[in-house]
Amino acid sequence: MFEFKKTGQHQKNKFVLRAAVAGLFALIGFALLVMRFWVLQVDRHEGLAARADSNRIAVVPIPPRRGEIMDRNGEVLARNYLSYTLEVVPARAGNLDELYQALMPIVYLSAADQRRFKRRVAETGRYASVVLRNNLNETEAAWFSAHSFRFPGVELRARWVREYPQGKSAGHVVGYIGRISEGDVAVLEDEGQLGNYRGTDVIGKKGLEKTYETALHGKTGLQEVEVTARGKPVRVLRRVDPVPGVNLVLSLDMGLQRIAEAAFKDLRGALVAIEPKTGDVLAFVSQPSYDPNLFIDGIDSESWRQLNESPDRPLINRPVLGTYPIGSTYKPFVALAALELNKRRANEIIYDPGYFEFGGQRFRNSGSTAFGSIDMHRALVVSSDTYFYSLGPEIGVNGLHDFMKPFGFGQLTGIDIEGEKRGVLPSTEWKRKTYKKREQQRWYAGETISVAVGQGYNAFTLMQLAQATSVLANDGVFMKPHLVRALENPRSGEKKLTVAESSYTIPLKKENIQIIKRALAEVTTVGTAREAFAGAHYQAAGKTGTAQVYSLRGSKYRASAIDERLRDHALFMAFAPVNDPKIAIAVIVENAGWGGSVAAPVARKVFDAWLARDQKAPAPGQAGTIR
Repeated sequence: MFEFKKTGQHQKNKFVLRAAVAGLFALIGFALLVMRFWVLQVDRHEGLAARADSNRIAVVPIPPRRGEIMDRNGEVLARNYLSYTLEVVPARAGNLDELYQALMPIVYLSAADQRRFKRRVAETGRYASVVLRNNLNETEAAWFSAHSFRFPGVELRARWVREYPQGKSAGHVVGYIGRISEGDVAVLEDEGQLGNYRGTDVIGKKGLEKTYETALHGKTGLQEVEVTARGKPVRVLRRVDPVPGVNLVLSLDMGLQRIAEAAFKDLRGALVAIEPKTGDVLAFVSQPSYDPNLFIDGIDSESWRQLNESPDRPLINRPVLGTYPIGSTYKPFVALAALELNKRRANEIIYDPGYFEFGGQRFRNSGSTAFGSIDMHRALVVSSDTYFYSLGPEIGVNGLHDFMKPFGFGQLTGIDIEGEKRGVLPSTEWKRKTYKKREQQRWYAGETISVAVGQGYNAFTLMQLAQATSVLANDGVFMKPHLVRALENPRSGEKKLTVAESSYTIPLKKENIQIIKRALAEVTTVGTAREAFAGAHYQAAGKTGTAQVYSLRGSKYRASAIDERLRDHALFMAFAPVNDPKIAIAVIVENAGWGGSVAAPVARKVFDAWLARDQKAPAPGQAGTIR
């Protein structure tokens, strides 16, 4: 009996111990659970809540509408239209070749579309959304929408597509957009702009599209969308509307632009026309040109090969990238330098025997023509090389350099288009910096003789010659040249001028400017441009020029005996009407010969078109007097 009680008590104690241990474990577990709840609900609440929201809420960027580009009269050069696109996430779409075959009965995919898609996948990766086909018509879009459940990873979207309705006309001005490259991403990241390009896959690559990229692009919007676990949208929680890009109102007149382009026919060259009082660029021609529409969705290899390998180099923006000796069109500025620096009086007579002898070497006139006794006025009218050869040593290369610099020669004019070259305005300092060998660094007096007639080391852009002509026409007032006249707010229509006042004024004597203008006016009536301007209803002032492409080394120039691309360039600079200049022009026609017979007629057509609307233009008989 006693043993039984003892055993029962022992078992009871064991049970109590076990219950206590179990209770302790339960208490510890409960305590740990409470601590975990504390950590999750209090300590890490913000981070976990944000993570939950990120899984529940998708932030979708809304690309802005790109600004449009139009000429001064409202004619559109670049615009946008809504287009259906088919976009694919390759990692979710499976085998691409099988995808092509499955889509073909619904949406047509050309071989070019397939090649372009594969190239883009290789560039962006398999997890990015890549455009497979652009510009689906409404039937294709409707058919795909009805069968979209069969194609995971493929989505139909509407997006803004860029279009250049003018085609090749003003192609170098407008430029084009293209897909954002790795280099573009790096630049945007450095500038802190990468976030503003979420949802955007294109960016300005050339021309004004590149120069004004920030303004044209606008500001990306966003919307927060609540989605299911499978990514299906449920509702829009918040939306921030995108800000559209500003519109560019150009100073260009497309009617005048087309006339100028047509005047070149099949010839290569460039033309820039400027309104002197404002700096507005009225026409900006680079021939041959190209169609910017080729680049919007990535140019095909054959079109790229034709453009890139063409000996006519249509991709080169000649007015700002091509540098040339400008020949006799430099002479009006050299004559003005001689007057302003008191190196020679306008009525001082020199004898022109057809050559200028210096250091035992003869520098000859074109065709070895002898003009006899001439003053500055006649030297400009007949384009006497001998007269200006003789001015070279008197003014000196450094004197020429310092005088020409404010006109824009050998300087960046500041025109608002990417890629402008500085060119070469020679001086003794320039030569020391350019050449490494000591014997090459020395400046020889004979070199100044060539520089004084626009040859030698001179290498200027046509934009510089046009701007210098505009400054001369404007009596020394330098208006910054510009292609974009105003920035227009697409919502309010408010316009902001890009250039409102002059940059500076070159201090020139009025009487000296009048001397040069009188001579240039006679160039178009009895001088080297008389045939091109016969019968004009206005009085123009200008100067013809012919520039050597390579040195003749003393031999006689015969165009028929040398390769066409080694022949002389034809140039012409002018402004009109002479008493109240409304337009200044510089023209170069590459390898075309004499400026008076080739370049001047091109300028005449542009002058006729622009000044025809001006019924108050002075008649030729009234233009001899410069006020």
